[in-house]
Amino acid sequence: MKRVVIVASAESYRTADFLGAARLLRLDVVVASDGISPIAGASRVHIELADVERAAIEIASIEPTPDAVVAIDDEGVLIAAAASQLLGISCNPPSAVEATRDKAIMRALLARTGVRQPRFRLAGIGQIPDMAHALGFPVVIKPRTLSASRGVIRADDREGARAAEERVRKILAKAGKDPESDLLVEQFIEGEEIAIEGLVSDGELEVLAVIDKPDPLDGPFFEETLFVTPSRHPAHVIEASVGVVQQAVAALGLVTGPVHAEVRLSETGPNLIEIASRTIGGLCGRALSFGLLGESLETVVLKAALGVSTSDHEPTRPASGVLMLPIPATGVLSDVDGMTEALEVDGIDGVEVTVARGRRVTALPEGDRYLGFVFASGQDPEQVEDSLRAAAQVLSVTIDGESMRPAVE
Repeated sequence: MKRVVIVASAESYRTADFLGAARLLRLDVVVASDGISPIAGASRVHIELADVERAAIEIASIEPTPDAVVAIDDEGVLIAAAASQLLGISCNPPSAVEATRDKAIMRALLARTGVRQPRFRLAGIGQIPDMAHALGFPVVIKPRTLSASRGVIRADDREGARAAEERVRKILAKAGKDPESDLLVEQFIEGEEIAIEGLVSDGELEVLAVIDKPDPLDGPFFEETLFVTPSRHPAHVIEASVGVVQQAVAALGLVTGPVHAEVRLSETGPNLIEIASRTIGGLCGRALSFGLLGESLETVVLKAALGVSTSDHEPTRPASGVLMLPIPATGVLSDVDGMTEALEVDGIDGVEVTVARGRRVTALPEGDRYLGFVFASGQDPEQVEDSLRAAAQVLSVTIDGESMRPAVE
Protein backbone atom coordinates (compact mmCIF):
# COMPACT_ATOMS: atom_id res chain seq x y z
CA MET A 1 0.00 0.00 0.00
CA LYS A 2 1.36 3.40 -1.03
CA ARG A 3 1.63 5.99 1.73
CA VAL A 4 0.91 9.68 1.12
CA VAL A 5 1.23 12.62 3.49
CA ILE A 6 -1.33 15.38 3.02
CA VAL A 7 -0.19 18.75 4.37
CA ALA A 8 -3.22 20.78 5.39
CA SER A 9 -4.10 23.78 7.48
CA ALA A 10 -6.69 23.18 10.20
CA GLU A 11 -8.78 25.81 8.37
CA SER A 12 -8.60 24.06 4.99
CA TYR A 13 -11.83 23.45 3.09
CA ARG A 14 -10.44 20.47 1.25
CA THR A 15 -8.96 17.92 3.64
CA ALA A 16 -12.04 15.71 3.42
CA ASP A 17 -11.97 15.74 -0.41
CA PHE A 18 -8.33 14.65 -0.50
CA LEU A 19 -9.01 11.96 2.09
CA GLY A 20 -11.91 10.70 0.01
CA ALA A 21 -9.72 10.52 -3.08
CA ALA A 22 -7.00 8.69 -1.11
CA ARG A 23 -9.51 6.12 0.12
CA LEU A 24 -10.70 5.46 -3.44
CA LEU A 25 -7.08 4.88 -4.44
CA ARG A 26 -6.57 2.65 -1.38
CA LEU A 27 -3.73 4.73 -0.04
CA ASP A 28 -2.35 4.82 3.49
CA VAL A 29 -2.83 8.46 4.51
CA VAL A 30 -1.14 10.65 7.08
CA VAL A 31 -2.45 14.19 7.57
CA ALA A 32 0.21 16.68 8.67
CA SER A 33 -1.68 19.64 10.11
CA ASP A 34 -1.71 22.33 12.76
CA GLY A 35 -5.16 21.10 13.78
CA ILE A 36 -5.78 19.28 17.03
CA SER A 37 -8.91 17.24 16.32
CA PRO A 38 -8.67 13.63 15.14
CA ILE A 39 -9.32 12.96 11.46
CA ALA A 40 -11.39 9.90 10.59
CA GLY A 41 -9.68 7.42 8.30
CA ALA A 42 -6.17 8.83 8.59
CA SER A 43 -3.22 9.06 10.92
CA ARG A 44 -2.27 12.55 12.01
CA VAL A 45 0.98 14.35 12.68
CA HIS A 46 0.92 17.76 14.32
CA ILE A 47 3.15 20.35 12.66
CA GLU A 48 3.56 24.12 12.86
CA LEU A 49 2.94 25.49 9.39
CA ALA A 50 5.06 28.57 10.09
CA ASP A 51 8.15 26.46 10.85
CA VAL A 52 8.90 25.02 7.41
CA GLU A 53 12.23 23.35 8.23
CA ARG A 54 11.04 21.60 11.38
CA ALA A 55 7.74 20.52 9.79
CA ALA A 56 9.61 19.07 6.81
CA ILE A 57 11.93 17.09 9.09
CA GLU A 58 8.97 15.72 11.06
CA ILE A 59 7.25 14.57 7.86
CA ALA A 60 10.44 13.04 6.50
CA SER A 61 10.80 11.09 9.77
CA ILE A 62 7.42 9.36 9.44
CA GLU A 63 7.57 5.58 9.38
CA PRO A 64 6.90 3.76 7.12
CA THR A 65 8.50 6.21 4.72
CA PRO A 66 5.98 8.23 2.65
CA ASP A 67 5.83 7.74 -1.11
CA ALA A 68 4.47 11.24 -1.74
CA VAL A 69 3.85 14.51 0.10
CA VAL A 70 1.00 16.68 -1.21
CA ALA A 71 0.00 20.14 0.02
CA ILE A 72 -3.62 21.19 -0.16
CA ASP A 73 -3.26 24.95 0.29
CA ASP A 74 -0.68 27.71 0.02
CA GLU A 75 0.29 27.35 3.68
CA GLY A 76 1.68 23.87 3.07
CA VAL A 77 3.37 24.01 -0.33
CA LEU A 78 6.83 24.96 0.96
CA ILE A 79 6.67 22.27 3.64
CA ALA A 80 5.66 19.63 1.08
CA ALA A 81 8.53 20.61 -1.23
CA ALA A 82 11.11 20.62 1.58
CA ALA A 83 9.89 17.29 2.98
CA SER A 84 9.89 15.70 -0.49
CA GLN A 85 13.44 16.90 -1.03
CA LEU A 86 14.55 15.29 2.26
CA LEU A 87 12.82 12.06 1.24
CA GLY A 88 14.35 12.03 -2.23
CA ILE A 89 10.90 12.27 -3.85
CA SER A 90 10.53 14.11 -7.16
CA CYS A 91 9.39 17.61 -6.31
CA ASN A 92 9.58 21.28 -7.17
CA PRO A 93 12.69 23.06 -5.89
CA PRO A 94 11.75 24.90 -2.68
CA SER A 95 13.05 28.12 -4.27
CA ALA A 96 10.51 27.73 -7.10
CA VAL A 97 7.70 27.12 -4.62
CA GLU A 98 8.78 30.12 -2.56
CA ALA A 99 8.46 32.24 -5.70
CA THR A 100 4.78 31.25 -5.96
CA ARG A 101 4.27 32.31 -2.33
CA ASP A 102 6.05 35.66 -2.52
CA LYS A 103 4.58 37.93 -5.18
CA ALA A 104 7.65 40.17 -5.28
CA ILE A 105 9.97 37.24 -6.04
CA MET A 106 7.49 35.95 -8.61
CA ARG A 107 7.25 39.32 -10.39
CA ALA A 108 11.05 39.70 -10.49
CA LEU A 109 11.57 36.23 -11.99
CA LEU A 110 8.83 36.75 -14.56
CA ALA A 111 10.29 40.13 -15.51
CA ARG A 112 13.75 38.62 -15.92
CA THR A 113 12.48 36.21 -18.58
CA GLY A 114 10.02 38.57 -20.27
CA VAL A 115 6.75 36.90 -19.24
CA ARG A 116 3.80 39.22 -19.88
CA GLN A 117 2.56 40.63 -16.58
CA PRO A 118 1.48 43.95 -15.04
CA ARG A 119 4.15 46.61 -14.62
CA PHE A 120 5.04 46.76 -10.94
CA ARG A 121 7.04 48.44 -8.20
CA LEU A 122 8.07 47.30 -4.72
CA ALA A 123 7.36 50.06 -2.23
CA GLY A 124 8.27 50.69 1.39
CA ILE A 125 6.38 52.66 4.01
CA GLY A 126 5.14 55.98 2.63
CA GLN A 127 6.35 55.26 -0.90
CA ILE A 128 3.07 53.87 -2.23
CA PRO A 129 1.52 57.10 -3.61
CA ASP A 130 4.71 58.06 -5.50
CA MET A 131 5.19 54.55 -6.89
CA ALA A 132 1.54 54.42 -7.93
CA HIS A 133 1.83 57.80 -9.64
CA ALA A 134 4.95 56.64 -11.48
CA LEU A 135 3.13 53.53 -12.76
CA GLY A 136 0.01 55.48 -13.65
CA PHE A 137 -3.41 55.15 -12.03
CA PRO A 138 -5.36 52.98 -11.52
CA VAL A 139 -3.09 50.58 -9.66
CA VAL A 140 -3.51 47.52 -7.47
CA ILE A 141 -1.83 47.48 -4.06
CA LYS A 142 -1.23 44.09 -2.49
CA PRO A 143 0.80 42.32 0.20
CA ARG A 144 3.53 39.96 -0.91
CA THR A 145 2.35 36.77 0.78
CA LEU A 146 -1.38 36.69 1.57
CA SER A 147 -3.77 34.73 -0.66
CA ALA A 148 -7.46 34.56 -1.64
CA SER A 149 -7.45 38.27 -2.61
CA ARG A 150 -6.90 39.24 1.02
CA GLY A 151 -5.47 42.74 1.23
CA VAL A 152 -5.69 43.36 -2.53
CA ILE A 153 -7.07 46.86 -3.19
CA ARG A 154 -7.40 49.06 -6.26
CA ALA A 155 -6.48 52.74 -5.97
CA ASP A 156 -7.46 55.38 -8.53
CA ASP A 157 -5.50 58.36 -7.17
CA ARG A 158 -2.87 59.38 -4.60
CA GLU A 159 -5.35 59.65 -1.74
CA GLY A 160 -6.76 56.24 -2.58
CA ALA A 161 -3.22 54.82 -2.62
CA ARG A 162 -2.49 56.27 0.84
CA ALA A 163 -5.73 54.84 2.23
CA ALA A 164 -5.09 51.45 0.61
CA GLU A 165 -1.57 51.27 2.06
CA GLU A 166 -2.85 52.01 5.55
CA ARG A 167 -5.55 49.36 5.24
CA VAL A 168 -3.23 46.70 3.80
CA ARG A 169 -0.71 47.23 6.61
CA LYS A 170 -3.46 46.75 9.21
CA ILE A 171 -4.52 43.54 7.44
CA LEU A 172 -0.91 42.28 7.54
CA ALA A 173 -0.68 42.97 11.25
CA LYS A 174 -3.93 41.11 11.91
CA ALA A 175 -2.65 38.16 9.83
CA GLY A 176 0.50 37.96 11.96
CA LYS A 177 2.72 39.34 9.19
CA ASP A 178 5.14 42.26 9.29
CA PRO A 179 3.01 45.40 8.77
CA GLU A 180 6.11 47.38 7.80
CA SER A 181 7.14 45.05 4.97
CA ASP A 182 7.35 46.24 1.38
CA LEU A 183 4.13 46.12 -0.63
CA LEU A 184 3.59 45.53 -4.32
CA VAL A 185 2.12 48.27 -6.46
CA GLU A 186 0.94 46.91 -9.80
CA GLN A 187 -0.56 48.34 -12.94
CA PHE A 188 -4.30 47.61 -13.09
CA ILE A 189 -5.01 45.78 -16.32
CA GLU A 190 -8.43 46.17 -17.88
CA GLY A 191 -10.02 43.02 -19.23
CA GLU A 192 -11.65 39.74 -18.37
CA GLU A 193 -9.89 37.18 -16.22
CA ILE A 194 -9.58 33.42 -16.63
CA ALA A 195 -8.10 30.66 -14.50
CA ILE A 196 -5.97 27.85 -15.86
CA GLU A 197 -5.74 24.60 -13.96
CA GLY A 198 -2.95 22.25 -14.88
CA LEU A 199 -0.41 19.59 -14.04
CA VAL A 200 3.31 20.01 -14.63
CA SER A 201 5.49 17.03 -15.52
CA ASP A 202 9.19 17.46 -16.29
CA GLY A 203 8.55 21.18 -16.62
CA GLU A 204 5.80 20.79 -19.23
CA LEU A 205 2.30 22.06 -18.54
CA GLU A 206 -0.73 19.87 -19.21
CA VAL A 207 -3.94 21.88 -19.08
CA LEU A 208 -6.78 20.29 -17.12
CA ALA A 209 -9.27 23.14 -17.39
CA VAL A 210 -9.57 26.72 -18.62
CA ILE A 211 -12.12 28.53 -16.49
CA ASP A 212 -14.01 31.74 -17.24
CA LYS A 213 -14.82 34.30 -14.54
CA PRO A 214 -17.97 35.90 -15.96
CA ASP A 215 -18.33 38.57 -13.27
CA PRO A 216 -16.01 41.57 -13.76
CA LEU A 217 -13.08 41.89 -11.36
CA ASP A 218 -12.50 45.64 -11.47
CA GLY A 219 -12.11 46.43 -7.77
CA PRO A 220 -11.86 48.16 -5.43
CA PHE A 221 -11.63 44.62 -4.00
CA PHE A 222 -11.29 41.43 -6.02
CA GLU A 223 -13.77 38.93 -4.67
CA GLU A 224 -14.33 36.07 -7.10
CA THR A 225 -17.84 34.70 -7.51
CA LEU A 226 -18.48 32.63 -10.65
CA PHE A 227 -16.21 30.05 -12.28
CA VAL A 228 -17.46 28.35 -15.46
CA THR A 229 -15.68 25.84 -17.70
CA PRO A 230 -14.95 25.27 -20.55
CA SER A 231 -13.90 28.77 -21.48
CA ARG A 232 -15.90 30.59 -24.12
CA HIS A 233 -12.95 32.67 -25.31
CA PRO A 234 -11.61 32.06 -28.84
CA ALA A 235 -9.08 29.28 -29.29
CA HIS A 236 -6.25 31.70 -30.11
CA VAL A 237 -6.84 33.59 -26.84
CA ILE A 238 -6.78 30.38 -24.84
CA GLU A 239 -3.66 29.19 -26.65
CA ALA A 240 -1.86 32.47 -25.94
CA SER A 241 -2.93 32.35 -22.28
CA VAL A 242 -1.69 28.80 -21.85
CA GLY A 243 1.57 29.88 -23.46
CA VAL A 244 2.02 32.64 -20.87
CA VAL A 245 1.41 30.15 -18.04
CA GLN A 246 3.93 27.71 -19.55
CA GLN A 247 6.47 30.54 -19.71
CA ALA A 248 5.78 31.35 -16.07
CA VAL A 249 6.25 27.71 -15.06
CA ALA A 250 9.68 27.76 -16.71
CA ALA A 251 10.60 31.19 -15.31
CA LEU A 252 9.90 30.12 -11.72
CA GLY A 253 11.51 26.71 -12.13
CA LEU A 254 8.43 24.59 -11.45
CA VAL A 255 8.92 21.05 -12.69
CA THR A 256 6.14 18.88 -11.27
CA GLY A 257 2.71 18.84 -9.66
CA PRO A 258 -0.42 20.96 -9.87
CA VAL A 259 -0.53 24.64 -10.79
CA HIS A 260 -3.33 27.16 -10.64
CA ALA A 261 -2.87 30.37 -12.63
CA GLU A 262 -4.85 33.59 -13.03
CA VAL A 263 -4.57 35.43 -16.36
CA ARG A 264 -5.93 38.85 -17.41
CA LEU A 265 -6.97 39.22 -21.03
CA SER A 266 -6.04 42.75 -22.06
CA GLU A 267 -6.43 44.26 -25.52
CA THR A 268 -2.75 43.59 -26.19
CA GLY A 269 -2.73 39.99 -24.97
CA PRO A 270 -2.81 37.82 -21.84
CA ASN A 271 -0.97 38.89 -18.68
CA LEU A 272 -0.07 36.59 -15.81
CA ILE A 273 -1.56 37.82 -12.52
CA GLU A 274 -0.80 34.89 -10.21
CA ILE A 275 0.50 31.34 -10.34
CA ALA A 276 0.37 28.89 -7.42
CA SER A 277 1.92 25.43 -7.00
CA ARG A 278 -1.37 23.92 -5.86
CA THR A 279 -4.83 23.28 -7.22
CA ILE A 280 -7.76 25.71 -7.32
CA GLY A 281 -8.81 26.93 -3.88
CA GLY A 282 -11.82 26.36 -1.67
CA LEU A 283 -14.18 23.62 -2.80
CA CYS A 284 -14.05 24.82 -6.42
CA GLY A 285 -12.26 21.62 -7.45
CA ARG A 286 -15.55 19.77 -7.03
CA ALA A 287 -16.75 21.44 -10.23
CA LEU A 288 -14.10 19.49 -12.16
CA SER A 289 -14.13 15.79 -12.99
CA PHE A 290 -12.18 13.79 -15.52
CA GLY A 291 -12.53 10.74 -17.73
CA LEU A 292 -15.35 8.25 -18.10
CA LEU A 293 -15.08 7.38 -14.41
CA GLY A 294 -15.51 10.99 -13.32
CA GLU A 295 -12.28 11.12 -11.34
CA SER A 296 -11.98 14.09 -9.02
CA LEU A 297 -9.27 16.72 -9.28
CA GLU A 298 -7.86 15.41 -6.00
CA THR A 299 -7.63 11.89 -7.43
CA VAL A 300 -5.77 13.17 -10.49
CA VAL A 301 -3.32 15.10 -8.27
CA LEU A 302 -2.64 12.14 -5.97
CA LYS A 303 -2.07 9.82 -8.93
CA ALA A 304 0.38 12.28 -10.44
CA ALA A 305 2.24 12.64 -7.13
CA LEU A 306 2.65 8.86 -6.95
CA GLY A 307 3.76 8.58 -10.57
CA VAL A 308 0.63 6.69 -11.60
CA SER A 309 0.08 7.44 -15.27
CA THR A 310 -3.37 8.25 -16.53
CA SER A 311 -4.12 9.37 -20.05
CA ASP A 312 -7.75 10.41 -19.66
CA HIS A 313 -7.92 13.97 -18.39
CA GLU A 314 -10.82 14.94 -20.63
CA PRO A 315 -13.70 16.56 -18.69
CA THR A 316 -16.45 14.16 -17.72
CA ARG A 317 -19.23 16.71 -18.26
CA PRO A 318 -19.78 19.07 -21.21
CA ALA A 319 -19.78 22.10 -18.89
CA SER A 320 -19.64 22.80 -15.16
CA GLY A 321 -19.12 25.62 -12.73
CA VAL A 322 -19.23 26.91 -9.19
CA LEU A 323 -20.61 29.95 -7.41
CA MET A 324 -18.47 31.02 -4.49
CA LEU A 325 -20.77 32.67 -1.98
CA PRO A 326 -19.07 35.91 -0.97
CA ILE A 327 -19.27 37.32 2.54
CA PRO A 328 -21.28 40.52 2.00
CA ALA A 329 -20.59 42.12 5.40
CA THR A 330 -18.53 41.67 8.55
CA GLY A 331 -20.38 40.34 11.57
CA VAL A 332 -21.89 37.18 13.04
CA LEU A 333 -23.47 34.77 10.55
CA SER A 334 -27.00 33.86 11.62
CA ASP A 335 -28.16 31.83 8.65
CA VAL A 336 -28.02 31.14 4.93
CA ASP A 337 -31.57 30.83 3.59
CA GLY A 338 -32.84 29.46 0.29
CA MET A 339 -30.63 26.39 0.03
CA THR A 340 -33.59 24.11 -0.72
CA GLU A 341 -34.82 26.49 -3.42
CA ALA A 342 -31.34 26.73 -4.91
CA LEU A 343 -31.12 22.93 -5.16
CA GLU A 344 -34.39 22.96 -7.11
CA VAL A 345 -32.90 25.19 -9.82
CA ASP A 346 -32.33 23.22 -13.02
CA GLY A 347 -28.67 22.30 -13.37
CA ILE A 348 -27.67 22.81 -9.73
CA ASP A 349 -25.83 19.77 -8.39
CA GLY A 350 -25.11 20.83 -4.82
CA VAL A 351 -24.98 23.59 -2.25
CA GLU A 352 -22.57 23.57 0.66
CA VAL A 353 -22.20 26.20 3.39
CA THR A 354 -18.71 26.07 4.85
CA VAL A 355 -19.04 28.56 7.71
CA ALA A 356 -20.89 27.50 10.84
CA ARG A 357 -23.87 29.54 11.97
CA GLY A 358 -22.95 31.73 14.92
CA ARG A 359 -19.39 32.28 13.69
CA ARG A 360 -18.02 35.73 13.01
CA VAL A 361 -17.32 36.36 9.33
CA THR A 362 -15.15 39.01 7.70
CA ALA A 363 -15.70 40.58 4.31
CA LEU A 364 -12.90 41.33 1.85
CA PRO A 365 -10.33 42.76 1.78
CA GLU A 366 -9.78 41.80 5.43
CA GLY A 367 -11.34 38.36 5.06
CA ASP A 368 -10.03 35.29 3.23
CA ARG A 369 -12.95 32.87 3.20
CA TYR A 370 -16.28 32.26 1.47
CA LEU A 371 -19.63 31.38 3.03
CA GLY A 372 -20.03 28.35 0.81
CA PHE A 373 -20.22 26.98 -2.71
CA VAL A 374 -22.93 26.18 -5.24
CA PHE A 375 -22.13 23.64 -7.96
CA ALA A 376 -23.75 23.28 -11.39
CA SER A 377 -23.37 21.32 -14.61
CA GLY A 378 -25.04 21.43 -18.00
CA GLN A 379 -24.73 20.99 -21.74
CA ASP A 380 -22.86 24.25 -22.28
CA PRO A 381 -21.24 27.07 -20.26
CA GLU A 382 -24.16 29.45 -20.84
CA GLN A 383 -26.56 26.98 -19.25
CA VAL A 384 -24.25 26.52 -16.27
CA GLU A 385 -23.85 30.26 -15.76
CA ASP A 386 -27.62 30.79 -15.95
CA SER A 387 -28.17 28.07 -13.33
CA LEU A 388 -25.65 29.58 -10.93
CA ARG A 389 -27.08 33.08 -11.30
CA ALA A 390 -30.60 31.74 -10.73
CA ALA A 391 -29.41 29.98 -7.57
CA ALA A 392 -27.80 33.19 -6.33
CA GLN A 393 -31.15 34.96 -6.67
CA VAL A 394 -32.90 32.64 -4.20
CA LEU A 395 -30.13 32.61 -1.58
CA SER A 396 -29.95 35.14 1.21
CA VAL A 397 -27.51 35.61 4.06
CA THR A 398 -28.28 36.97 7.52
CA ILE A 399 -25.39 38.70 9.28
CA ASP A 400 -25.89 40.57 12.55
CA GLY A 401 -29.63 40.18 12.09
CA GLU A 402 -29.71 41.79 8.65
CA SER A 403 -30.71 39.77 5.60
CA MET A 404 -28.83 40.40 2.36
CA ARG A 405 -28.14 38.72 -0.96
CA PRO A 406 -24.70 37.56 -2.09
CA ALA A 407 -22.97 40.18 -4.22
CA VAL A 408 -23.22 38.47 -7.61
CA GLU A 409 -23.51 40.56 -10.79
